[in-house]
Amino acid sequence: MSEIALYGIANCDTVRKARRSLDAAGVAYRFVEVRKDGLAADRLRGWVEAVGWETLVNRRGTTWRQLSEADREGVDAERAIALLLEHPALMKRPVVEQDNAITVGWTPETASRWGAA
Repeated sequence: MSEIALYGIANCDTVRKARRSLDAAGVAYRFVEVRKDGLAADRLRGWVEAVGWETLVNRRGTTWRQLSEADREGVDAERAIALLLEHPALMKRPVVEQDNAITVGWTPETASRWGAA
């Protein structure tokens, strides 16, 4: 089994909560700061295939609201990937991945899935 990777933004409250939970539970993981480290198009494509772009794109956040109307209209999977590559903060956070398993967001259910309940 490969290591757990947690993708997010360091100053995001939900990401901080997830990291604290994993640390407290002694769960080893690798943190990927998507603004600094970036995201690979292939990885995003895999996430979109696994959970759908609607789950992955945070359409309630400031970054989404700051996009032009043209950017927000007609979004499909490929357009969502392009937007996420250009604006990593659009991603719902955190994305936690290990092998072929992925979760988006941090709830009590996702925490227990990753051993941090």
